[in-house]
Amino acid sequence: MTAKVPIRRCAVYTRKSSEEGLEQDFNSLHAQREAGEAFIRSQRGEGWRLIETAYDDCRCRSDSPQKRRLNIPQV
Repeated sequence: MTAKVPIRRCAVYTRKSSEEGLEQDFNSLHAQREAGEAFIRSQRGEGWRLIETAYDDCRCRSDSPQKRRLNIPQV
């Protein structure tokens, strides 16, 4: 009998420390999101599921609404 794997809802939180390069069609926020999504997909067998909501912080601050929503501690 195979043990049931619990489902883990996973979010990708991206952050850019400056506004430089945000005007590009593909910037570091996009690259971070792609990498995070790929990792979550690689863990599907472990029960990981991607939350489709994008949590992109490009306002260059450590205290953001996205972090507060996700309960990420301030550094």
